[in-house]
Amino acid sequence: MFFLVPSAFFILAITLAVSVCAILHVFSCPVSVLHPRYYTGRMPIKALFFDVGNTLLFPNRNKMLAPLHQRQIFPSTELLQKIERQTKREFDSLAESDSTVDHGFWQIYYSHLLDELGTPDEAIRADLVSFTRISANWRDIRPHTREVLLRLAKNYRLGVISNADGKIAEILEHCGICDCFESITDSGIVGKEKPHPAIFEAAVRSLKVMPAESLYTGDVYSVDYLGATGFGMQSVLFDVVGAYKDTGLPRVQSLAELEAHLCQV
Repeated sequence: MFFLVPSAFFILAITLAVSVCAILHVFSCPVSVLHPRYYTGRMPIKALFFDVGNTLLFPNRNKMLAPLHQRQIFPSTELLQKIERQTKREFDSLAESDSTVDHGFWQIYYSHLLDELGTPDEAIRADLVSFTRISANWRDIRPHTREVLLRLAKNYRLGVISNADGKIAEILEHCGICDCFESITDSGIVGKEKPHPAIFEAAVRSLKVMPAESLYTGDVYSVDYLGATGFGMQSVLFDVVGAYKDTGLPRVQSLAELEAHLCQV
């Protein structure tokens, strides 16, 4: 025996069937389709986050290179920049296959530097790496840094994300720019270093902003750019030495250039 289904019940049945199919499709999609790992779109930027080393502050070479200066070895600025470019490319390549935090960067950097200087001494390298990891030795600040930050603060909320030793706020205070930031996220306090997503999460949560409406700028592709975009933030490389000038990646060489870049996005 056949029964005719009233039209209202027929429409309801079709609607339920379509809904079930849609739900099944969603659950069958790869996670990367539903929640892209890397930031791929554009949202209006509400917050700017900055790295510290080689972005806001730069090394005091007299203190950082003291183990060399004590031996009457004074590498030129040109050599130091050449080694930095070489190390960034090598470190980025290694980091793609191994989630090494950026402490390993300085091991590579000083190995290359000492080889170039003809003094491949393990004890000297260990001293150089140790001096570099001390936040207090990152105290050189570029002219007009504070002025640019204050201008940016009129349109954006500002924060810091730094792999440091828990004392980066003190150094920023000493350099006269700590009050430019609403939030300072230090890996020495958070317990996770870039590129781990936890440190980026702590930063955006501190300002109550979404990752996609935040932009992060730092100087190492594998640590800063990939770490930020992997968490869903927008990012621009701070590339003073030109390590990434031929890569097609978004990059600036100064805070003033970043300010100009933001006017175009």
